[in-house]
Amino acid sequence: MIEKSQADENPIDLTIVIPCLNEQDNIAATLDTVHAAMSGLPCTYEILVIDDGSTDGTASAVNSYSDAHPGFPLRLYRNPRNRGLTRSYVDGAFLGRGKYYRLVCGDNVEPAETLKAVFQQLGKADIIIPYHGEVPGKTPLRRALSQSYTRVVNALSGYNIRYYNGLALHLRYNVMRWGPYSFGFGFQAELITRLLDEGATYVEMPVNAVHLEKKGQNSALNWRNFLSVGHTLLEVLLRRVRRRAFQK
Repeated sequence: MIEKSQADENPIDLTIVIPCLNEQDNIAATLDTVHAAMSGLPCTYEILVIDDGSTDGTASAVNSYSDAHPGFPLRLYRNPRNRGLTRSYVDGAFLGRGKYYRLVCGDNVEPAETLKAVFQQLGKADIIIPYHGEVPGKTPLRRALSQSYTRVVNALSGYNIRYYNGLALHLRYNVMRWGPYSFGFGFQAELITRLLDEGATYVEMPVNAVHLEKKGQNSALNWRNFLSVGHTLLEVLLRRVRRRAFQK
């Protein structure tokens, strides 16, 4: 069971959460990238790695990294079974101590320059929303699906966000207070639109990333994530209907 939050003890500027499912070959490089991104930034931070039921050596790789870098502000939590990306994301917010909160993928798809650029926006709005131009490795089908998803979310919500799945930087309190209920990749749109409904401010910024196609549970193209997206779209629509109803 994940232990109690230390949120009120020695608060810091930023909590970075890295949920992992079978990322033993990538997690050390991801931690190197985060370390490089944070170098020179005038903020305090911590890194929480949440091993979400991995069956490989992910946890051992994190422990080895921690042993090799004793001054690195790194903590490891292990879920006894796979609970999904959204659950790990929300749990991390309760475990963290930072004023701001950001997810970094365990497969090292964002360069240090991208992370640094996002973290440099700390404090400029309640939500910092990155968006991508051309993403190396992304097939035309994946680009079309991503663009269609953004258009549908905007149509249902009434907003005009460029990209919902860019791993936004949030106030950690907002993730705890308005944490999404989706169990797949739809959680980001659910959280962003909910916060905009609540009057949150936001800044959008272009960033670079690469795309790595994955299989099985780690793939975005599976039935669980399609169900999650359907849940997100329904939730976004219902909230807009309720919002309009109460405005009358």
